[in-house]
Amino acid sequence: MSQGFINLAPVAKVMSLKHTLIFSLLSLSHSYAQLEISMVGVLPGDVSETSGLIFFNNSLITHNDSGNSAQLFEIDTLTLTVKRTVTISNATNVDWEDIAQDENYIYIADIGNFTGNRTDLVIYRVAKIDYLSSDTVAAERINFSYEDQSDFTSTTESDWDAEALVSVGDHLLIFTKEWERQGTTAYYLPKLPGTNVAVRMAFFDSAGLITGAEFQPDPAWLLLIGYSRQLQPFLLQIRISATDFGLSSEFEKISLGTISAQTEGITHVHSNRYFISAEYFSNPSPAVVLESALYSFSLTTAPGDGDPPPIEEPPGEEEPPVGSERPDLRLFREFNSSELHYELNLPNEVFGRAIFDASGRLVRYTHATDLDTNTINIEGLGSAIYYLTFYLNGQTISRPFHAN
Repeated sequence: MSQGFINLAPVAKVMSLKHTLIFSLLSLSHSYAQLEISMVGVLPGDVSETSGLIFFNNSLITHNDSGNSAQLFEIDTLTLTVKRTVTISNATNVDWEDIAQDENYIYIADIGNFTGNRTDLVIYRVAKIDYLSSDTVAAERINFSYEDQSDFTSTTESDWDAEALVSVGDHLLIFTKEWERQGTTAYYLPKLPGTNVAVRMAFFDSAGLITGAEFQPDPAWLLLIGYSRQLQPFLLQIRISATDFGLSSEFEKISLGTISAQTEGITHVHSNRYFISAEYFSNPSPAVVLESALYSFSLTTAPGDGDPPPIEEPPGEEEPPVGSERPDLRLFREFNSSELHYELNLPNEVFGRAIFDASGRLVRYTHATDLDTNTINIEGLGSAIYYLTFYLNGQTISRPFHAN
């Protein structure tokens, strides 16, 4: 086993070495980059509570989370409409939180556990051949429990909650969503139906809530999606051994620009392009409403290469997805910079520019005659979500951004 990696296979070897490999705190996080992420469009109401995402059969497949139907929804990548719905006949959506796949199966993770008292955690395994042939399919159950959970007392914001699942070789990896520690613990279990035990691997100090995962085999890396308490989304990149799929103790954290979103699912589409889904979010106080939406970004380098991953534009011969045209108002900021840059791409005459906080209170106002630059110094703003607003002739346009 390579130094710096935690081996996943063979299972017997891992279990025998479990106590000598220091499956404990791994906190070599480096927040070094910011990616520009573009909004593809608003998702249909049928999947407003989208909680997982894969790309299969030339379509995006997603599902809703707790208390919704036991159904998978195929989304057209150009129109963002639901073009097919597949019902899992023998499943219940207690709290579906992620979806993963391998060559033969789709895995649906009923692993949400906000109160920490669930004893019915399950991953549903659906054969792809069944999925492709019928709109109603049956699933096999992979029941499991965490090897190190002994207390099932109901609480709130439990560290036993989980929303991220990924398929790696012969195993499934689960990453917890730890509300108290604001980190994530990796567990693995076999893909076999029946009753299983999820074995603890490592804790990663993500400084945020992990909600989705995607495995990239070549080069071998793992991408985790998450967001902060202020709904600032980020990625974690974790290196994986190309020979034994061991997790590295080092990871890198990347801010996803200036968007505010409750990001939930992530999937690799082609080349270096990825899609991210975000759930509808509404909070009455302070007043914040964020639509359920689909975003995209591209990476061209693997974690650990030393340089921030540059943006790769989608190939020119492809038809651009809905919403990928130049946005009316685009915000961007270099990582840890106190300057917010914007591009306003509307012909209307501008009367003024304002910044509001999330409660609707006016923080700043600048008259059009004083707008001599497309850069705003936000150094004096506290860490929170704000809204940059432009008043134009016949139109008002506003976009959220995060100041830290």
